[in-house]
Amino acid sequence: MRGGEALLVIWLIRILFIIVSSLVGYLCSSYLHVTRWQGLAAGLCFALVLVIIERFLKRVSLRDLLASLLGLIAGLVAANLLVFLTSVIIEEGENDGVLRMVAAGSSLTLGYLGMAVAYKKRDEFNFLVPSGTSYSRRTQSNDLKILDTNVIIDGRILDICETGFIEGTLIIPRFVLKELQYIADSSDILRRNRGRRGLDILHAMQKSPNIDVRISEEDSLDIEEVDAKLIALARSMGAKVVTNDFNLNQVAELQAVTVLNINELANAVKPVILPGETMTVRVVKEGKEYGQGVAYLDDGTMVVVDNGRTLMGQSVDVMVTSILQTAAGRMIFTKKKEEGNGYAL
Repeated sequence: MRGGEALLVIWLIRILFIIVSSLVGYLCSSYLHVTRWQGLAAGLCFALVLVIIERFLKRVSLRDLLASLLGLIAGLVAANLLVFLTSVIIEEGENDGVLRMVAAGSSLTLGYLGMAVAYKKRDEFNFLVPSGTSYSRRTQSNDLKILDTNVIIDGRILDICETGFIEGTLIIPRFVLKELQYIADSSDILRRNRGRRGLDILHAMQKSPNIDVRISEEDSLDIEEVDAKLIALARSMGAKVVTNDFNLNQVAELQAVTVLNINELANAVKPVILPGETMTVRVVKEGKEYGQGVAYLDDGTMVVVDNGRTLMGQSVDVMVTSILQTAAGRMIFTKKKEEGNGYAL
């Protein structure tokens, strides 16, 4: 079933539940000693509240729910102990109103405090989720990494994992796999080749004994955009997102999701080049400014050669004059090396 069809079925179930609840409230109004319209309104409000709670709870992880429930139980137990001690102090039959107030106040206060404290300390409740439950242990230690479509198609993630720089389990959401299959079936030859490359990379990662790859069936059916689904899944699983998409990087960080951007990794491991150093490059095309030539290093870094337009197709020794670091990468500005100037890189 496609995501859109599944979402439609879920909403049909919700609407049916609201109608049935309203009808039950209408028919049971006589037992509640209210008018039929008041019973209908009560059933409708009850159904709407449950639907809102259901939509909220699906965004909360099982560990968070269990931790909050345990905190609530502990708070209510403490409240009952307090009521028992109060009843021992106060003679039986006297000040029943005080006991009721203590019971109500302590239950609300200690129940709330128990839930709030337990939720804030939820990371310490690893024992709540059995070890057999998928992702339980790894989620707590932040060993889960979710791959997006672009980083799979890029392909460098395979080499990075083979070297051991990325550890833990790599999660491929089912909706990402469907997007790759959709791209691979595209009528556009470039998109089709990109999609097939992504599927080949995934196949190679699954065959590698050094890489733990798992397919996740979890999906936020009420979210249509793939990037938004990735962020929601990462938040619910406590995982990190691996990407090379700058926009996804920014949106995920705004929502407090840790991102591993392989473009930033590539920039971090590039060799350090300082102004005054020299290198040999091959000018391959014209630059944007008049007279400039453009060359590229082996890692793809753009090298702008001042007055290099006449040197196209030639290998030339150049001296670095300045370096510009941008979000997209690094640019090196150079000029042709004069005899006797500079020193070898």
